[in-house]
Amino acid sequence: MTYALDSNVIAAILNKEANIIGRYFQEIEQGNEFIIPPIVFYEVERGLLAKNLLGKRRAFIEFCRDVEVGEFDIHVWSKAAEIYAILSKRGKPIGHKFDGDVFIASYCLVNDYTLVTRNADDFDRIDDLRFVNWFE
Repeated sequence: MTYALDSNVIAAILNKEANIIGRYFQEIEQGNEFIIPPIVFYEVERGLLAKNLLGKRRAFIEFCRDVEVGEFDIHVWSKAAEIYAILSKRGKPIGHKFDGDVFIASYCLVNDYTLVTRNADDFDRIDDLRFVNWFE
């Protein structure tokens, strides 16, 4: 199985939260793989730079040497537009000012990845998206 990591999971890893790091390595031992959606890379990178957390940024860049950072293609963008339209019609949009979660969900759906996130409430609204919450 391939897991896509949300920014809150990467933050927990960078903050050395033992339970999340332990789960990460447990999944690797079980043969599972990990990827970072490109929008998650952006979210983490912008936050670390904006807060001038250069040590954590170095740790993040090092982490990205071990975990692939994915790329968007036309299929992901199209799926994101579809998700946005469906959620808007339902009156339950996510990402009011920034569609990051919609992009993350579309990336996972198009590539058949399972998202690891703390934001179950937001992602639960998206049909067919598989996700797990390691924080529970």
